Amino acid sequence: MTNYRWIICAMLFFATTVNYLDRQVLSLTWDEFIKPEFHWDESNYGRITSIFSIFYAVCMLFAGRFVDWMGTKKGYLWAIGVWSAGACLHALCGVGTELWVGLPDAAALRAVEAGSVMAVTIATVSMYFFIAARCVLALGEAGNFPAAIKVTAEYFPKKDRAYATSIFNAGASIGALFAPLTIPLLAKAWGWEMAFVVIGALGFVWMGFWVFMYKKPSEHPSVNAAELAYIEQDRHEEEAVTAVEQHDEPKMSFLQAFSFRQTWAFAFGKFMTDGVWWFFLFWTPSYLNTQFGIKTSEGLGIALIFTLYAITMLSIYGGKLPTLIINKTGLNPYAARMRAMLIFAFFPLLVLLAQPLGTISPWFPVIMIGIGGAAHQSWSANIFSTVGDMFPKSAIATITGIGGMAGGVGSMLLQWFAGDLFVFAGETNLRFLGFEGKPAGYFIVFCICAVAYLVGWIVMKALVPKYKLVVIK
Repeated sequence: MTNYRWIICAMLFFATTVNYLDRQVLSLTWDEFIKPEFHWDESNYGRITSIFSIFYAVCMLFAGRFVDWMGTKKGYLWAIGVWSAGACLHALCGVGTELWVGLPDAAALRAVEAGSVMAVTIATVSMYFFIAARCVLALGEAGNFPAAIKVTAEYFPKKDRAYATSIFNAGASIGALFAPLTIPLLAKAWGWEMAFVVIGALGFVWMGFWVFMYKKPSEHPSVNAAELAYIEQDRHEEEAVTAVEQHDEPKMSFLQAFSFRQTWAFAFGKFMTDGVWWFFLFWTPSYLNTQFGIKTSEGLGIALIFTLYAITMLSIYGGKLPTLIINKTGLNPYAARMRAMLIFAFFPLLVLLAQPLGTISPWFPVIMIGIGGAAHQSWSANIFSTVGDMFPKSAIATITGIGGMAGGVGSMLLQWFAGDLFVFAGETNLRFLGFEGKPAGYFIVFCICAVAYLVGWIVMKALVPKYKLVVIK
């Protein structure tokens, strides 16, 4: 048997790596390089990340439908092409701001008196330029997971999909892992603008490989009969569902997707948990600078961020756990996945210790956040795979898009709340469980992140207590 399916899985992994590298550039440059130039505070950054999240959410709602309509190959090419262009567009935000306010260069922007009317104008104008670039990035990035999940359903049988998903989903951790090793150094050496351009260009390289490497398994010369038979081992069950769709009713409509409890279960699980990962992704560099005075361009800052995302790499085993449960207990894939997700939902509770242990050393909160991030990625690999368990292939990208929209809305609310909370906490010297100011604000958000997975799991289980394959009626 050939193993070309794992080559395709590797391509999905690299695409997700590039996806998260592009997403990380702003979080690793704003506090040290961009903030002084444009006179930002946490509320400006919170607005940018929250609007990115909601725009990403809206795009996710339609991205899955777009991928289903366009086809996996072309849909993925469009997605990564748009988001790579959006990543590069960030580099023009400084020039746009200078032209708008009538100042000659970045040095003139920095020299404006803090708190003045001009400083507020610079902060506002630059924020809107970054929001525009961020929206282009979101438009393209919204297509990554619907396309990748669809490819996984095409190339892997149900029992292997969570493991394959955990492998390509680990690209998020690898992207976040390599980001602190490259982006701050690029920004320090060549300016923050070049960091966006260099990282953004990687997506165009990936596109060149995808054009020649992807075909459907049944059409690919590198997939032999034995591998194709392995990939299509669930075919009889899926053909029965397809027969019902083709002979009794048309394919599932967009509105009809919302009539299934399985859709709402997936969407709520994403709503509760996606924002947690994005909070860790977007705010940890700023947290280290605010709480400990550690910059991401310095050796200790690089080491801390690298360690955090190195820990999240443990999530690659998270996708394997349902397979082990299936082999040991004989449970169906959905039941095994839900059992695994319950286990993962307890690990983020360790994030509650981040602030108390941070009084001893910055390494402790980084380790706690890293464990929470690893649990999220393990959870994420499995919650994505529940879509393939319960829905026909023709609807997978659409349902994934709906769940992505819900996750984006949850993230928007958390990012907006966090940005305003940190400014409020700093101005009022907010107190919470022994912490004051912005550290108290971070503690509040950590508490929300810690319990989000258990709440999400309980509601998912209540909506879909047992495995039930969706049949279009």
